[in-house]
Amino acid sequence: MATARFPGKSVDSAASNWTPPVVGRPLCVNGTAWILNLLEECVDNNWEYCSVVIGLISMFCFLLSTLPQVYEAYRNGKVEEAMSLGFLLFLFGGDVTSFAGCYLTSQLPIQVVTVVFYIFTDLILISQFLYYKIKNSSNRKRPVLKWICFTWCGAATLVLLALPKLIMDNSTPLDSQSSATSRSVEITGYVCGYTASVFYLCSRFPQLYKNFQRQSTEGTSYLLFALAMMGNGTYGLSVIVVLPALRGSKHSFIIKHLAWLIGSMGVLVLDFLVTAQFIIYRKKISAKSSTLLSVPEVEPLLCEEEELSVF
Repeated sequence: MATARFPGKSVDSAASNWTPPVVGRPLCVNGTAWILNLLEECVDNNWEYCSVVIGLISMFCFLLSTLPQVYEAYRNGKVEEAMSLGFLLFLFGGDVTSFAGCYLTSQLPIQVVTVVFYIFTDLILISQFLYYKIKNSSNRKRPVLKWICFTWCGAATLVLLALPKLIMDNSTPLDSQSSATSRSVEITGYVCGYTASVFYLCSRFPQLYKNFQRQSTEGTSYLLFALAMMGNGTYGLSVIVVLPALRGSKHSFIIKHLAWLIGSMGVLVLDFLVTAQFIIYRKKISAKSSTLLSVPEVEPLLCEEEELSVF
C-alpha cells in the first residue's frame, strides 16, 4: 500500500537544522545530502537515517509486489480462476484513495509518482482478469479483444505518466491558502488515508474466500503477498524507528501516521492467513500427487500376479 510522508522530525525540532532560504530553497546544514535531494527531508541523526532507508525498502517492495502476479497471469492464462475480482477492485480503490490522501496532505513528489505506479499495476491486473475471463469463456480467439486491451493499457499508461506532472504544476501549496481552507483540505486528506486503509483491509477477504472455495492457490503468485508483507512490515518499522529521534510530540506524530499504520499492520496480519493457505493447500496437492504416483506402481504388479496365478 502507499505510505504517507516518510517519518521525520516534528516542525519544532526540524527548524533548528535549517538555515534561512538561499536561492529559493533553505539549506539543510547537517543533513544527509542524498536524502535531501531525493526526498527533500532534512535527516541529521542515525534514527532518522535508518527510518528513511527502511522506508525506501518498503517502497521498493511495494513497487515490485504486483509484477510477479502479472507474469503468473500471463504464463498460465487462468487469472480469472485464481484471483478474486473483489481483491483487485478493493486494491485499486485503496490506491486511488491513498493517492488522493497523498495529494491533499502535500506529500513528496516521489510518493505521488509511486502511488501512480501502484494504480498503473492495478489497472494491468484488472485488464488481465477481464481479458482472460472473456477469452476463456469463448471457444475461439478474438484478436479484437487483444487490441482493445492493448489500447486500454497504452492509454492508461500515457495518462498516468502525465498525471503527476500535471498535478504538481497546477497544485496550490497549502501555505498560500487560508488557514481554515488548509486545515479542511488536510483533514480530507487524512479521511482519504483512513478510507484507503479500509479498502486495503477489505481486499484480502475476497481472496481468502476464493482460495478457501477452490481449496487451492494455484495460479496465484505468492510473491505478490510476500513482497506486500515485507513492504507493510518495513513501513511499520520505519515509523517506530524514528520515534526516539523526535524531540516534539510523539503522540501527534503517531496520530498523523495512524491511518497508514492501521492499514499496513492489518493487511500484514491478513497476509499471514494467505500464507497459511498457500502452505496448507500446497501440502494437499503434493499429498494427492504422491498418491496418484503410487497407484500405477502397484497396479502392474497386481496384474502380473493375477496372470501368474492363471498359468
